[in-house]
Amino acid sequence: MRAAVTGGAGFIGSHVVDALTARGDEVHVVDNFATGRRENLNPSATLHEHDITEPLDSLFDEVRPEAIVHLAAQADVGTSVERPLFDAGVNVVGTVNVLEAARPHGAQVVFSSTGGAIYGECERPAREDDERRPVSPYGTSKLAAEEYLATWNRLHGTRHVALRFANVYGPRQLAKLEGGVVAIFTDRLRDGEGVTIFGDGEQTRDYVYVGDVVEAVLAAIGREGGVFNVGTGTETSVNELFEQCRLVAGVEAEAEHAPARPGDALRSVLDVSRAERELDWRPQTPLAEGLRLTWG
Repeated sequence: MRAAVTGGAGFIGSHVVDALTARGDEVHVVDNFATGRRENLNPSATLHEHDITEPLDSLFDEVRPEAIVHLAAQADVGTSVERPLFDAGVNVVGTVNVLEAARPHGAQVVFSSTGGAIYGECERPAREDDERRPVSPYGTSKLAAEEYLATWNRLHGTRHVALRFANVYGPRQLAKLEGGVVAIFTDRLRDGEGVTIFGDGEQTRDYVYVGDVVEAVLAAIGREGGVFNVGTGTETSVNELFEQCRLVAGVEAEAEHAPARPGDALRSVLDVSRAERELDWRPQTPLAEGLRLTWG
């Protein structure tokens, strides 16, 4: 099929592009290189250097995509707090631009949303129909974009899918973006720099390997719409994560602790049973194996 991947030079996007080209699809990358990197580009894909905050109609008229994996985003929580208008412009307006450009071609959109930033504090693994309580403009803008997908599905009979990612990690990740703690730890251990953990380190997150996320994206293409969590359902404390990173790096190092950051959730983990049931998808990569692949 013909597929367009927005953010296809980024961390998750470049892995999605690799998987699509490997199975023989015609792939078009849409990226403005705000955070994407040219070295991530798959040579088998066609690059369109374009900002999603600008209309995409003429580009999609040329490409005529059958599916669009929409991964381009403003994904830094701190930036969303400091520049909420910019955050909304990329994550909300940019998504509407994708939806409108896709509509004349009947193209399905698979949208990358966020779990941790939407659900807020979790008393148990969060399910898709749980209350959404974002505590940052980033979480709010992703939730608003999800609602645009759902509205287009009702209004236009489309079948767009939103995937709420847990903390994705793996090769090519940038330390500065949402959920980049694995990249932060491994970068610092590689460079012999100190590691700082905010708070007591007992806060937990759901870490899912990028290869498993790619499989979830592929499983969502062609489905009849909906919202799905993509994680592992397993909690790992930040202290435990650092210890596993230290072991895989073979480095004797201790982390320093700093005061907790306001707004950081103490517990964030996703229930992925809907994706297992309806997408026939489940995570395959244990954390230790994913960290080994990432370190390599």
